[in-house]
Amino acid sequence: MSRPAAAAVSVGCGAAAAALYLAVMLGSPGGLILVYLTQLPLFAAGLWLGFGAAAVAGATAMLALLAASDAIAAALFAGLNVVPVVILVRQALLARRQDDGTLQWYPPGLLAAWLTGMALAGIGAAVVALGGPANLQASLHAVMSQLLARLPVESAERSEVAAALALVIPGVVASSWMVMAVINAALAQGLLARFKVNWRPSPELAALDLPLWLSAAFALAAAMTALGGAARFLGINALIALVVPFTLAGLGVLHAAVRHLAHPAMALVVFYTLAGLFGWPLLVAAIIGLFEPWLGLRRRLAAMQRKT
Repeated sequence: MSRPAAAAVSVGCGAAAAALYLAVMLGSPGGLILVYLTQLPLFAAGLWLGFGAAAVAGATAMLALLAASDAIAAALFAGLNVVPVVILVRQALLARRQDDGTLQWYPPGLLAAWLTGMALAGIGAAVVALGGPANLQASLHAVMSQLLARLPVESAERSEVAAALALVIPGVVASSWMVMAVINAALAQGLLARFKVNWRPSPELAALDLPLWLSAAFALAAAMTALGGAARFLGINALIALVVPFTLAGLGVLHAAVRHLAHPAMALVVFYTLAGLFGWPLLVAAIIGLFEPWLGLRRRLAAMQRKT
């Protein structure tokens, strides 16, 4: 593709991202779904045309938001979408040539680690911006109290619910953002692969191997929850965010295991259907992913496959 054509595609992807982000102004559930897909055009530009295309698409979307809204909205869009997508695309497109001449692409486990690090940094930025963990929790409690005041609930119960929600909202928002980033990246890569214009091969979930610092971070966050106060607040929200990469690691074990079945696709359909209906299969996957570095299930499954 020529440079002018690539630039035009990048600008178009940026305009599409801005349009999706502004769909929240529609005030309908459909508009909210479109907002969730904001990162899709940005990932598509980058995974198709490279790191520079993702940056151009992000800059275009920011300029569109600046024209349609204000600088705060544009800055928020940059922090939530442009910067993370550009970083992830840059890392995803890294590769090194091995001795046999094949390319070794940046591993999916490290991409998950980058995503997790940005989510944890986002929680930290919110804490700093609001003047500390206590102020952040108090602000969230006030907001939730106002929202719950519209419901026919006794004031004592309303206060307890608001306090419980304020305790976990940063982690829930961070983990939700991570899930949507994974979904949008997977959709973009799948679409590009379908038309054979993807820059890199699609990463295999079964090959996802998390770095050990994530396990150390999980242990530290769990220890912080026992200290109480601000440490407990930070620990709980860090744990919630860290559940996402370990769930991905557990799903990687599942994808490696079903390869030994006669109908692996059917097994995956059943699992994801149960996960969508009940949720608990994802919790099981997270537990498996957490202990995978010590259990070595994928390594044992690979050994079994070599023997057969």
